[in-house]
Amino acid sequence: MFPLHDDNPTELFPLFTIGIIVACVLVWILVQGAGTSQELLDGSICTLGAIPGEITGRAVGRGPCPLGGLTWPTLVTSMFLHGGWMHIIGNMWFLWIFGNNVEDSMGRIRFLVFYLITGLVAAGTQILLNPTSPLPTVGASGAIAGVMGAYIVLYPRARVATLFFFIIFFRIFQVPAWVILGYWLLIQVVSQASSSGTGGGVAYGAHIGGFLAGVILIRLFANWELVRAKRAHVVLHRSGLDRAGW
Repeated sequence: MFPLHDDNPTELFPLFTIGIIVACVLVWILVQGAGTSQELLDGSICTLGAIPGEITGRAVGRGPCPLGGLTWPTLVTSMFLHGGWMHIIGNMWFLWIFGNNVEDSMGRIRFLVFYLITGLVAAGTQILLNPTSPLPTVGASGAIAGVMGAYIVLYPRARVATLFFFIIFFRIFQVPAWVILGYWLLIQVVSQASSSGTGGGVAYGAHIGGFLAGVILIRLFANWELVRAKRAHVVLHRSGLDRAGW
């Protein structure tokens, strides 16, 4: 299943959602060389990526990166790095679909703070699960998981156009947000439970930690007057589409 768009119109221009996307793209191009140089890509990941064993000072084994560089600052810098084109495209797509509505629910500055905090919790979860790992972790997916956790609390019944595909079968269905986001979380939990610590290069633990942080923290960050007004707008928008035959 792959989400394409939701039926949840925004009230405010999603300034910080777009700003985070632009920042990640600029880092990918200007700092990481857009993947055109393996040396530059590897160097950026080793220098600015979060390495659990380096942060805890308990690294075991040899990883791809020399240790002894930045430690705690990489918890933030790693959020803006990516390992490849599909990595950044997938992350930015999910952020755009779900981030604009979460930003709408709390306002711009609070959204930025919320995003960074859930990203830090996600990174901390990965470190807690793998405190001696010498492997670098990069990507915005932990913070984006926090946004998705917030979305499932705020708008569980919002309809998301989702592409279903199986071998040569393709079809688009409208499904409630709680279905697509709940399915995504289930995949992360199952993958983490069946992985051998590293997760095959995917930080499933960070995804789970970020998602749960979003579920919990949204209750503190949301402006519930904005949320109620937005939910009413969604109902009107949906009824208008239904009358139009959508």
